[in-house]
Amino acid sequence: MFSRTGGRDGSGESRNRTVPVDRRSVLRSGAVVGGMALAGCIGGNGGSDAEYQMTIISSPAGFDDQAFNDNALEGLEEAADEWDISVNTIEETNQGEYGQRQADAAESEPDLIVLVADQHTEPLQENAQEYPDVNWMLINNVVEAENVSGWIEMNNEMSFLAGVGAGTLTQEEIEHEGSSTNPDESVVGFVGGEEIPLIEAFEVSYEQGIHWVDDSIEVLTGYGGSFNDPSGVNDQATSQIESGADIVWHAASAAGEGAFQAAEDNGRFALGVDSDQSVSFDSYQDVILGSAIKALNEATYTVAEAVVNDDWESVQGEQNLSTEGGQIDWVTGQAFEDSMPDSLDQNIEDAKQAIIDGEIDFECGPTGC
Repeated sequence: MFSRTGGRDGSGESRNRTVPVDRRSVLRSGAVVGGMALAGCIGGNGGSDAEYQMTIISSPAGFDDQAFNDNALEGLEEAADEWDISVNTIEETNQGEYGQRQADAAESEPDLIVLVADQHTEPLQENAQEYPDVNWMLINNVVEAENVSGWIEMNNEMSFLAGVGAGTLTQEEIEHEGSSTNPDESVVGFVGGEEIPLIEAFEVSYEQGIHWVDDSIEVLTGYGGSFNDPSGVNDQATSQIESGADIVWHAASAAGEGAFQAAEDNGRFALGVDSDQSVSFDSYQDVILGSAIKALNEATYTVAEAVVNDDWESVQGEQNLSTEGGQIDWVTGQAFEDSMPDSLDQNIEDAKQAIIDGEIDFECGPTGC
């Protein structure tokens, strides 16, 4: 059984992001309390007196997810290292509160508010008009307003590359530290967090990538029901492994740790999402063959830079993170960098070129089907 029961301590206390947080000690502490908003501040050179004030509001997964939210925050941290920027973090796991959190943040008129995930879209349509002097960055969707920079991550491309990786490696004989593939069967798995259109699109594009490699590969799919509680993801991944999957990819943010634990407990492998999770979840590096990644930190840095340089026009409107732009990619896990078969590099590079050349007819867009 998965022993790390997921979530934050639910104390209701503010957590200052300048203090390092051990995610695994947090996971052991208990379940997430939905709707709990936690605030913190990362000082630039001047903290609250910094020249530029920027705020980031989390997706339902919350910060310390070692994936989507942390990747977005990283770009602002990089900007704060370079310019006199103070970054205020607001963690809200209940999307029903997003309208109020956005409005609360906008009342102080910061120079930029970053909204992580398309769950922020509907309330932003009102708040962007209500607070026209605030610059907003929306991730994974677009709102038609002059003060909004909407970033569409080509998640279909990223998921396709994950599928190419899984489809390639399940056909290869790989053994490492007690884990192995079963190339005679060629069965892989997918576990999403919440069953919403965005993650369903991840699933479909992942299957497309797998079948681009070989139509005969079987794909098992399921949903854990959460982006921050690993237990449901662990249950789904374990069930898929018991049904023959030797590689499981997750699209579950912080809850994806459950897939890594399932692979470790059952002598199989897993793939990471959004960032190189063989590094961010390094205790599982021996089972993480690779990760499909997107450089969201580059996007948040770029928008912060535009604000500092008074160049909002350069980021206003729809922007993209893509394979062609180099922000969507595949990375091999750190424990496997020198041991992967040549077929992996070849298939990944061929797939990337096919995406860039427009040869892949995606069944889903980056945010839904």
